[in-house]
Amino acid sequence: MSKILAVFGATGQQGSSVIQHVLHDPELSRTYNIRAITRNVDSEKAKQLKQKVEVVQGDVTEPESLGRALTGVHTVFAMTNPSFEPNGVEIEYNDGKTIADVAVERSAKYIIFSTLPSIADMTQGRYTKSPHFEGKAKVEKYIRGLSIKSAFFAPGFFMENFQGTIPFLAPQKAPDGTWFLSRPTPPDAKWPMIHTSGDAGKFVGAILAEPEKYEGKTFHAATALYSNEEAAAIISKATGKTVVYKQISPDEWKDSLPSFAKDAFTESFMYPAEFGFYGPDTEELVAWAAANARDKLSTLEEFLKGHPLQLS
Repeated sequence: MSKILAVFGATGQQGSSVIQHVLHDPELSRTYNIRAITRNVDSEKAKQLKQKVEVVQGDVTEPESLGRALTGVHTVFAMTNPSFEPNGVEIEYNDGKTIADVAVERSAKYIIFSTLPSIADMTQGRYTKSPHFEGKAKVEKYIRGLSIKSAFFAPGFFMENFQGTIPFLAPQKAPDGTWFLSRPTPPDAKWPMIHTSGDAGKFVGAILAEPEKYEGKTFHAATALYSNEEAAAIISKATGKTVVYKQISPDEWKDSLPSFAKDAFTESFMYPAEFGFYGPDTEELVAWAAANARDKLSTLEEFLKGHPLQLS
């Protein structure tokens, strides 16, 4: 008998990747029936999902709706949205805690949580203003203390960020018509990069296929590490445009950011050059996750070929 897999963020990059991977994996599609959980079941993306899987309404601000959504569920893929409010860590923590508590109440057996490391812990309190990292890390710690089996998916830098959905992370046009990628870190600073909408499901799918093997483990999910300079060169080759890397000062970087992101995105972009995105063992952790993923992962070159950047 198939187990019900509840997927939060079902219409977003991570959740949709998990759903598509399970649907197209012969073994996983026999093992799991998918229940896509979304706040708005009438959205266009939700309507498209209804043609393939069960779609139910669930909202972390309405625990009753989560109770209904998680009834009968065996495994939960859970993710939380970051908040950049002054109390953003607590907001995201409470959202994640609510999902986990309801999952336990409804007798779910396993939680896979989309997490990130605590920058404050890794840097021994040097950088403390990245709520989108700290909130998830706090949820992970809470889940690990519950009486439910769990594993964790920690995605690196989204390759999709180069496409301009977050404008300040994409290449910028210079006055002379060339392009530059700017960050407050050296050219050789490395980032673990993941094609999230295409590959998140390949990491989560590994856990779903062998939940006992990966219980308690974290997939530090990325295809590989790319330096700032390498990323700019790959984008340049893929687009046929001159794209170079430009290191700017932390103050310049901070001044270029929208108000909500100034502290959070300054610190979260500064720390990896000194401490490593996942800490001192980042390269080994990424290599292990990539080796254990359930399918071939996309390189940055392959991502850009399938999702061309429009630089004009």
